[in-house]
Amino acid sequence: MTDQLKQVITVQVSIEAPLEKVWQYFTDPTHIVNWNSASEDWHTPRAESDFKVGGSFLSRMEAKDGSMGFDLRGTFEEIELHKHIGYSLEDGRKVKIDFTPISSGTNLVESFEAESQNSLELQQYGWQSILESFKRYVGTKI
Repeated sequence: MTDQLKQVITVQVSIEAPLEKVWQYFTDPTHIVNWNSASEDWHTPRAESDFKVGGSFLSRMEAKDGSMGFDLRGTFEEIELHKHIGYSLEDGRKVKIDFTPISSGTNLVESFEAESQNSLELQQYGWQSILESFKRYVGTKI
């Protein structure tokens, strides 16, 4: 896929929690395993992160019934504390995440280059569902 053909999809969520808490729960593998799923029948049993520019990460995502799973891997390219994360996935696609404080908490906007195997709608739905799961998780923790 050439750069000219790459479609960027954006998803976002507003979370009633302070920016520092949202940042920590989004970047810490001990939290990632609790929220990183698009539906109740999937989970992330393992997450690893060397959270620094040039560091790598891995999230193992699996269907709870054991029927399928995959590793999501990438490398951090940009980190601006409490503001921005940019990374490349193993297949070269780019992802950008922006954290913005708002009066009611934190707004999180995630933009990613689409892949070619699934429809744009399915990809947007999946990534948005993961953000909604994150929002629920942050809201249950004090």
